[in-house]
Amino acid sequence: MRGVCLARGKRPKWMIDIAQERMNILFARAEKEYVKYPNRSHRYVELARKISKKYNTKIPQAWNRRYCKKCYKFLFPGHNSTVRLINNEINIFCGECGHVMKIPYIEEKKSKRRAKIDSYTFKKRDYE
Repeated sequence: MRGVCLARGKRPKWMIDIAQERMNILFARAEKEYVKYPNRSHRYVELARKISKKYNTKIPQAWNRRYCKKCYKFLFPGHNSTVRLINNEINIFCGECGHVMKIPYIEEKKSKRRAKIDSYTFKKRDYE
């Protein structure tokens, strides 16, 4: 790596790809083993977060909502978490610490807005 000039804290693309792959493997194993070994699943999340911090990358989007942002435990809906749709937002309740993650439900709002705008333009055309 002598010839490679990188900014401070940056990693080469191949390292980031390996880190992403490792995080995917850890989360897949956490999901697979949660029912028998929940503590092992929590440890896998901890290891994935360490990899994410070390290589300065984000946790893959598919797994980003599968752990609690407060206690960093793996969330398995129906066992230690509940998922509800309340007031156009997704509420993920952690059964371990009681934290509620609120995620906006944007697609539904967008479709409502589009339908509303389409109805206005349709009415204007009828009057013209």
